[in-house]
Amino acid sequence: MTSPSRYDGLADWYDREIGSLEVTTTALDTLGRLVGTGPGTCLDLGCGTGIAIPSLLERGWRVVGVDLSGDQLRIARQRASPPGAALVAADAAALPFPDCSFDAIVSVLTHTDFEDPEAAFVEAARVLRRGGRLSYVGTHPCFVTPFMQRRPTGPHLLHPGYRQRGWDHAGPGFGQGIRPRVGVHHLPLADLIGLALATGLTLTRLEEPGEEDYPFLIALQLQR
Repeated sequence: MTSPSRYDGLADWYDREIGSLEVTTTALDTLGRLVGTGPGTCLDLGCGTGIAIPSLLERGWRVVGVDLSGDQLRIARQRASPPGAALVAADAAALPFPDCSFDAIVSVLTHTDFEDPEAAFVEAARVLRRGGRLSYVGTHPCFVTPFMQRRPTGPHLLHPGYRQRGWDHAGPGFGQGIRPRVGVHHLPLADLIGLALATGLTLTRLEEPGEEDYPFLIALQLQR
């Protein structure tokens, strides 16, 4: 079953919003360090408006960006050319590529948007070549959730619900940005690590990027 495209109609607003956040810079810097440099073909899974594409091209990768939202891909095309990246409208849980198609795979800020995160990771592993690496940077399952109320001053507040898996469309941790508009697919930390390990890939690196006392991001690197 194809996942719903929650970002259609929001792409222009989303691109401005995501581009204004300091955490986006940290996420992209971390992703670039993990993926390293080409040559080779790199899949940008859930590429959205293409925020990672320019740096991947600069690092010498041939890039294929995949996203379900045609509205997001409309903006990604502006970042993909020149010198060019191929863009494909597809569900992350059912990728239209043969096995072992890519030398590297990256994904940034996506697991909370996937309808089926486990299937997306399994598909990523399927299309990754032997020796290739999957680099993922996403929001931290412990400290950025519908149940963790991050406050600019004073201590953050924990609310009941951390172990509840699945979609939420409201909560004390939603704030005023992206999540009230599209919802969030929450997974506890153990579930996120578990679905990565269930791919059969080897977890070679785990980081909590940034300088926040309660990290905003988590980064995983897996290798075939």
